[in-house]
Amino acid sequence: MDGIGRDRLALRERPIPVPGRHEVLVAVGAVALNHRDKMVIESGRGLPLSFPFTPGSDLAGRIVATGEGVERFAIGDRVISCFTPEWIDGLRAGTARTPVYRTLGGFFAGVLADYVVLPDHWLIAAPATLDDVQASTLPCAALTAWFALVERGRIRAGDTVLIRGTGGVALFALQFAKMHGATAILSCSPEKGDHARALGADQIIDRHRTDELDALYALTGDRGADHIVETVGGAHLGLSAQAAAVGGRIYQIGALDGFDLSSPAMPLMMKDVTIHGIATGHRRAFEDMVRAVERVRMEPVIDSRFPLSGLPDALDRLDTGPFGKIVIEMSDRTNQDGSI
Repeated sequence: MDGIGRDRLALRERPIPVPGRHEVLVAVGAVALNHRDKMVIESGRGLPLSFPFTPGSDLAGRIVATGEGVERFAIGDRVISCFTPEWIDGLRAGTARTPVYRTLGGFFAGVLADYVVLPDHWLIAAPATLDDVQASTLPCAALTAWFALVERGRIRAGDTVLIRGTGGVALFALQFAKMHGATAILSCSPEKGDHARALGADQIIDRHRTDELDALYALTGDRGADHIVETVGGAHLGLSAQAAAVGGRIYQIGALDGFDLSSPAMPLMMKDVTIHGIATGHRRAFEDMVRAVERVRMEPVIDSRFPLSGLPDALDRLDTGPFGKIVIEMSDRTNQDGSI
């Protein structure tokens, strides 16, 4: 990108970068797209972008060269990127006045390139059970869902989870809920219901119903949902507050309906509801999640794949509400091991 807007996207030839101290060169195999990437391309999202700018944050690939002092990885290792690369564990950086949002493909340059150089601690080992296309979907969407339900929510068997939508975060939340023995209720369009049931959804609520809350109350015997993955934002926070069980947790993740959230106060107060603001998660939780994904051989849901030259078409597909993740597959290389 040499400016804001889809019309400013262009493919350019650049020399292959050379890794410095504590850096590695990654031959990129695949890059998964997020709605955040589309927003950065189209509006800049108020981020301090320096042009020319490379978008994209979620890569999977193979290390083909290392700089001095690299100990975490060796040449040939398969890796995936950390969305918030400086957040290793514990609380996020920043203050009440100035929260910190330093991510790949936003504050830092992105990864939509054949080769990228990154500090070695900005990467983790890719799960052996997934190929590059599948593994590339994990850094943002999967970690966001995991950080909400597992890291913050401590989900357990027998809990009920209400999930809105069928995008990447929503479907990962469904898979993680079932991994932990919870009941998963998905609010989505009817035409996507069968696909969601095949993925493990216990119940489907038509998101177009005007009596969505009554449907949820009927399914749960008026108890409501212990965990609510809120991906819509806006006034939907109020619906989530009413849908929450006593002592329930709402994970505010998305803002497709707007960043100005609204909710009646009484259900929040009388039901002792906790609202967690979730913006992905740290590296330690990411590594925990990857071990779980590998152990149970969980497979991410891929909606569609595009070549790098098809990025505009991939963004168009992102606009239509895909079922799962959209992935850019990078060019085939002469050396299949990714070596230069």
